[in-house]
Formats: sequence, C-alpha cells, structure tokens
Amino acid sequence: MKFFNLSLVLVFISSFSISCANKAFTKGEYDQDINQANLLSDKWSESDMQKAVRDLLGSIKKHPSISRANRPPVVMITNLKNRTSEHIETKSIMDMMRAELMRGGEVLFVDREARDDISAEYEYQKDNASRETMKTKGGQTGSDYIINGRIDSIVQQAGRDKTVYYKLTLNLTNLKSGLIEWSDYKQIRKIYRKNRVGF
Repeated sequence: MKFFNLSLVLVFISSFSISCANKAFTKGEYDQDINQANLLSDKWSESDMQKAVRDLLGSIKKHPSISRANRPPVVMITNLKNRTSEHIETKSIMDMMRAELMRGGEVLFVDREARDDISAEYEYQKDNASRETMKTKGGQTGSDYIINGRIDSIVQQAGRDKTVYYKLTLNLTNLKSGLIEWSDYKQIRKIYRKNRVGF
C-alpha cells in the first residue's frame, strides 16, 4: 500500500513538472525588427552574426578582386573554424555571407556540398535523360577563389562583471596563386553585469 501511495505521489509530481514546463513559453509574437539587437544572453547571437557579416561584406565588396573583376569571380565557401568555447553554427555565418554577395550579382558560387548529388545526377542522366538535355562530367566551372576563416573569443569575468569578446576573420584566397588577396576581421565586445539577488 505504501508503495502504491508513493507511486501515485511520484506520478503526480512528474505530471505537475511536465505541465509547468510546457507552460513556460506558451505565448509568442513575431519580432517586427529582426535587425534589433538581441542581448538576452552572453552567447553568440543572430545580432552578432548580422553585425559581423554586414561589416565584412562591405569590406570584401570594395576589394579590387571583386569590384574590379572583368567578370563575376567564381567563389567556393569552405570552412569557418570555431575557436570559441561555445557551440556556434558557423555554417549559418558563411551561408549569410554567400547569400548577401550573390544578391548584387558581383560574385558567383559553386556548391561544394552538392558535389555528391551532382555526381549522382550525372549517373542518372547518362541512362535516363535525352541526349539533347543530358549533362556530363567535365563541364563544371572551376572556382577562382575560396572563402574561409575563423571565429575566436575571449571571456573575462571579475565579480559581477563579464566581458565577452569575439573576432570573426575571413580570407579570400586565389586558387591559382595560393595568395590571400583579401582578409578582414570584425570585432564584437559585449558587457554584462549580474543583478544582485535580494531577499
């Protein structure tokens, strides 16, 4: 009987905890200004990504490798190394950089991640597509440049104060010469202070 009563109490507590957890965030609304700063936590945020990409985008567009090219250069996005202590979705940063560069038509991109799919499609078309529309290996456009980089962070804390510093560095490397033709970085520093706990 005691075991049965204990089981009922545990079931009640679990149900209560689940119902409370489910009600923690139940009402939402769309943020009308997606560019408004988000400083809800001391972690890397979408606001940090927007600021960093915006500044680096302005820098690379002005560089002669892009602005004075005879034709839109063909670029491949590679890796953005995460040297912070946080989990940062670095692919989102590079995706935003690529999308913003493509908007103006200044740059063309090859899709590194689609290579396996492209190879599979070649094989499929070889047996199934008409001769007039079939695509074969050897006709792709080679990249002129690659864009890669690194994101670093430094965290300092003293008492109630905490400073979080990020540096996002990107490089544009010429594939023919192996030379880095453009490199720039964006620094972001955020300051936080813990609230005093009162009784």
